[in-house]
Amino acid sequence: MVKESVPKINKSRAIRRLVIWYKRNSAVTSIVDTAASSAVTASNVASNVAGNVVSGAGSVVSTASNVASNVAGNVAGNVVSSAESVVNTASSVVSNASSIAKNTLQPLVFDPLKRLQNSDNILDKVEDCQSKRIWIAVDGMGGDYAPGPILEGCLEAISRFPINIKFVGKIETVKDAADKTGLIELLEKEIENNRIELIDSGDPIGMNEEATAVRKRKNASINVAMDLVRNNKAEAVYSAGNSGAMMASAIFRIGRLKGIDRPAIGALFPTRDQTRPVLVLDVGANTDCKPSYLHQFALLGNVYAKDVLQVKKPRIGLLNIGEEECKGNDLSLKTFELLSSEKSFNFGGNCEGRDVLSGSFDVVVCDGFTGNILLKFLESVGGVLLDILRSELPRGRRGKVGSAFLKSNLLRIKKRLDHAEHGGALLLGVNGICVIGHGSSKSLSVVSALRLAHSAVNHGVMDNLNQLQKLKVLNS
Repeated sequence: MVKESVPKINKSRAIRRLVIWYKRNSAVTSIVDTAASSAVTASNVASNVAGNVVSGAGSVVSTASNVASNVAGNVAGNVVSSAESVVNTASSVVSNASSIAKNTLQPLVFDPLKRLQNSDNILDKVEDCQSKRIWIAVDGMGGDYAPGPILEGCLEAISRFPINIKFVGKIETVKDAADKTGLIELLEKEIENNRIELIDSGDPIGMNEEATAVRKRKNASINVAMDLVRNNKAEAVYSAGNSGAMMASAIFRIGRLKGIDRPAIGALFPTRDQTRPVLVLDVGANTDCKPSYLHQFALLGNVYAKDVLQVKKPRIGLLNIGEEECKGNDLSLKTFELLSSEKSFNFGGNCEGRDVLSGSFDVVVCDGFTGNILLKFLESVGGVLLDILRSELPRGRRGKVGSAFLKSNLLRIKKRLDHAEHGGALLLGVNGICVIGHGSSKSLSVVSALRLAHSAVNHGVMDNLNQLQKLKVLNS
């Protein structure tokens, strides 16, 4: 008798602990407590119902232990089954409460790059409404998934921002992709409204091709797009294709800024402060650098942080293995001397690897070899962190419920750390606004990149970059 009743009581206790875990789950509590009163009421009702029923289940199971074994087993099994059903219902109610809370709080949640990506921000709406509609040239054939997702992102961006698109690519291929994705009617409508224009070109420069291929293939899509900027038919250019080819095309077609020896690719990394990312450059354009190159990167990054990130006095850091000025290799030591003597920006000293994402610096400069490793490492962190958190969740039903509650939170964490979600990076140092997208960019990344391009044009980045030519250090 006693031996048969023990597992029933243990099962009842497990169910009771599960209900208590629902109530004490920190993720649900933090969301529901700050949501509308409807969500709070729903969660409280769910918890009370589940607690009462499970309590009743425990009483019946205890009584059942005094009955014959076959009767106890049937009664206890049915009651526990009913308790589980009610707990599932309670879980569903709490889940609905969480959804209501999420919808209520959603307007208050911003991505780490909200200044560049969040069109729902009131300030961005005012800025977009007051700014003129600009033309942006898009390399529609560049990228792993081109041209379909690139076109989809362009059409979405047109409806959200005051921009027009010159979409460069093989016209028949573009129209076939639009037809397959159900965008052909919208595309034709925007063409009639003169908000998008198809520009014919040849094949793109492949990801595995040498950057110098742009000199031989003049009708490559990136060259045609870059020519539109050179001829003042577009104010910015975007491509998710071969980044080396884009840099080469920019140098050959529109040229470098006077006094800038090497252009740099600047990428935005997330920090603890979601509203204040850090600009890291160079992240791949120049694997071998001189101290003068890093000095120029700092000058370029300072202008970018002021104009686009709207930081009044950006703090510049030099990526190094220690905070002390005597640390580092020959490149770091000589660069430190140059940056320390520069009066046109606020140099904050050496920046260790652990300080990059701390928010202590607004701009971090390094050679392209180190920067690219840092970038690729950051790209992997989001996925790895998500896998680790999943593996640490409890197994069984508790783990499944916990995963359901935490799923949206985990995905947001991954998105904050995934550089591919941030759209693109500016190629700084060339005589035009060039945005380089991630090779795997899809529609959302394209929208973010075009928002970045519009922001750079609207804030007059090129005007301020051209003012750098007056500095003595760039004329020496």
